[in-house]
Amino acid sequence: MRVAIFTETYLPAVNGVVTHVKTLKEGLELLGHKAIVVTADSNVKKTQASKDILYCPAVKLEKIYGYDVASPISADRLRMLKDFNPDIIHIHNEFGIGLSGVLIAKALKVPLVYTMHTMYDDYVYYVANNELLHKFLMSASHKYAKILADSASALTGPSKKVEEYFKKCHVDKPVTVIPNSVEVEVFNRHTVSRDKVKEIRERYGFGENDLVFCFCGRMGQEKNIDTLLKYWAEKVKPHDGMKLFLIGGGPQLEEYKELAKSLNISDTVKFSGRVEHSDIPPYYASCDCYITASLTECHSISMMEGMATGMPVLTIRDELNADQIEEGVSGYYFRDADEMYGHMKHLKSLSFDELEKFKEDARRTIVSSGAQSIAEKLLVIYDEAIKA
Repeated sequence: MRVAIFTETYLPAVNGVVTHVKTLKEGLELLGHKAIVVTADSNVKKTQASKDILYCPAVKLEKIYGYDVASPISADRLRMLKDFNPDIIHIHNEFGIGLSGVLIAKALKVPLVYTMHTMYDDYVYYVANNELLHKFLMSASHKYAKILADSASALTGPSKKVEEYFKKCHVDKPVTVIPNSVEVEVFNRHTVSRDKVKEIRERYGFGENDLVFCFCGRMGQEKNIDTLLKYWAEKVKPHDGMKLFLIGGGPQLEEYKELAKSLNISDTVKFSGRVEHSDIPPYYASCDCYITASLTECHSISMMEGMATGMPVLTIRDELNADQIEEGVSGYYFRDADEMYGHMKHLKSLSFDELEKFKEDARRTIVSSGAQSIAEKLLVIYDEAIKA
């Protein structure tokens, strides 16, 4: 099968969509299929192909994650896709490249599969500075999502949140939930340099007996990091022997550093700043547990990578993502600061062997989420779309 995957963002950028698309492409190729990625790139002046990636001229939107956004219409792009002769077009973003995928699927008369990764209601505030504009953009984004969904032969998403979002958009089509995948061998603590792990723990002041909780992601409002910091300040004491490690950069990084100072928790809360995705495994391996208070995740890949590294998870209760961890096996849910701290104290009380078993159990629940697994699931969707 020949699959054209349309995504506004791709390598060397790193985010959940990029990881998902990269893993899907690798899985399809492992199974003997042909895949090409069509993406936007503000560094090119004309459409060009390189190693099964089609780079399309774009402009950079600094306010929206620094995304490169391309025009939806391009004669060169259409010609190159016609030469590729896809059996399926699969779109993963809703901007210019996503719309381009819709138009090219119609032009070439091939089925369209649409995977939604982002709940845009949680991100409108980045461009809406007043209530009236906020309501307008919410309504417009819902109508636009419906247009894309109505054009697709099949809809998928990494969690039930996508199904609920499409219902808000008055989309009646079924949504197949296909969880995100993770590079389980890349994120394997047993293959990470122990010297590197030791160096990271020493650099950030983590003692040998400290239990280190980490969050990895964009330091932005949507990740609810201020709530996590406030919960931490309310409950965790220096003598508890627990540290919080916030890994990543973003627009609110300095704001969160100042918040930690104002809450008098700078001794137990450390910030790494931006870390390249390829450098993340030893950072994860230097920690013991993953923790998050984010309610905007759509099946968090960062959390999955943490689990693959052997970290049990503490995550705020989100009913639409309630299947992401198996409570008591790969982690625990919490609703407030008291529940969060109770689980932390329990983890701290475990013996070395008990904690090691918990870590291995967390990894075991995620090892089936590799490239081949996600490709196999989507090939079923592709086959059904072609037959339909």
